Amino acid sequence: CIMDKNKMTPEAKAAYIQGELRNYCGTETWFRHPLFCKYLYTEGVKFVAEEAGAYWLLEKILSNQILPEIKGEGFQLWKLAVDDNKKAVLTCDDGNYNIVYTETIDYTDFPLESITFYFTDSVLLLPSEY
Repeated sequence: CIMDKNKMTPEAKAAYIQGELRNYCGTETWFRHPLFCKYLYTEGVKFVAEEAGAYWLLEKILSNQILPEIKGEGFQLWKLAVDDNKKAVLTCDDGNYNIVYTETIDYTDFPLESITFYFTDSVLLLPSEY
């Protein structure tokens, strides 16, 4: 039975994405964002961006690479956490639980409660692809 992903309930879409994320281990293909050509992202990140409608999230992470507090971090752990009111907090830490950046997002339709990305060596990737 093939379900039309556009007709899924938000809960079903979240479950679908969460289930599919388990399939991303390493990557064979890298992608370049058209606005941030010096950075790459992986197949898993592309999946999240497409299925969750979250290219905006990639743009937030990549555009913030110029900030002094982020630019110097060789390894970055980015986390988006969404609450029940559809507000979110995007944080970046140095991998040692030292938060170097925080942004509150007043509204998002991001389907998952949270997502984590790593950014290292100019590549944005899922933890399972590290």
